[in-house]
Amino acid sequence: MAVGVRELSKKLGSIRLKLKVKTIFLLTKAHDSDLIGLTRNITEWLLSKERDTYYTVYVENTLEQNRMFDAPGLLSKDPSHEGRLNYWDNELCKKQPHLFDFAVTLGGDGTLLYASWLFQRIVPPVLSFALGSLGFLTKFDYADYQDTLTTAFKDGITVSLRLRFEATIMRTQTARDDKKHNLVEELIGVEAENNLTHKPDGSYTILNDIVVDRGPNPTMSSTELFMDEKFMTTVQADGVCVATPTGSTAYNLAAGGSLCHPENPVILVTAICAHTLSFRPVVLPDTVVLRAGVPYGARTSSWASFDGRERVELHPGDYVTISASRYPFANVMPQGSSSEDWIRSISRTLNWNSRQRQKSFKEWEEQNLDKKAGGLKE
Repeated sequence: MAVGVRELSKKLGSIRLKLKVKTIFLLTKAHDSDLIGLTRNITEWLLSKERDTYYTVYVENTLEQNRMFDAPGLLSKDPSHEGRLNYWDNELCKKQPHLFDFAVTLGGDGTLLYASWLFQRIVPPVLSFALGSLGFLTKFDYADYQDTLTTAFKDGITVSLRLRFEATIMRTQTARDDKKHNLVEELIGVEAENNLTHKPDGSYTILNDIVVDRGPNPTMSSTELFMDEKFMTTVQADGVCVATPTGSTAYNLAAGGSLCHPENPVILVTAICAHTLSFRPVVLPDTVVLRAGVPYGARTSSWASFDGRERVELHPGDYVTISASRYPFANVMPQGSSSEDWIRSISRTLNWNSRQRQKSFKEWEEQNLDKKAGGLKE
């Protein structure tokens, strides 16, 4: 499945997709007064009769009663707005993702990550206006929103399919205080023979990273890593960060992991403050299934988070499976080379490899010096 998504992503990156857009999903920071006003501007522009198409616009349900957004005022401006301004909630995104033809976000990378979180399976193409702090993923300037959206709807879009992970929490069915059990033996022995010792307890699709850490415990965590049916290693550290290429510039980078171009089909594994100097970040192919578990003999439980959300406690014997998702994130990109755009973004946001250029040597020429000395003697 990961290979199929990769091939499709390569094809989509070189063509313009013309979409028949009628229903538009708007996402913003509903608590930010500045962004609420900007969201209202876009909503009013999309609902205007001057558009070639009568768009249906969905905004977050918290804006329905928001005085600054002033939904009644929008509806009273033109009778044609009635029935075309609607409201979404988490349940609608979960159950009816096909309802939306196109998504627009106003904010930073966190807002775009929230869009990924809302659409756990199918994601409409997402065009993001940069109104946040950094902006690795938000590619478009809000000041040009009318031209940007007009061009996208009329001439088509270029899409980058970003790899997402599917993570499933697996709970042990064995007594936790039974010290005789061994997680390694269970996962590559008993479970490999289809005698299941664990049951699933929730699944998440993430765009950035999955972190298994010590949580509120004062001592370091112990995490056993498995790749497919093989035991990799036991990590003694504050935690382990498993990141997508998109998430390489987030927690992964802060923990000492490598920057990674988003088109690389890989899984990045980085320890957080490892207790050994020899542990180095590992890059794995996206075709493997990774498992990160808490050994039965661990002193404390660990905690897992998914794109910084849903903190879940992992007790001794529990583990998380991580694999490439069948549902990539469709990120709308500006026209041009994606590699060039990525280099610009890390240079702009991280000042990557930025330093004063080294001065060149001024060659010392002995012959010229002799001539000057001879002239002085004359």
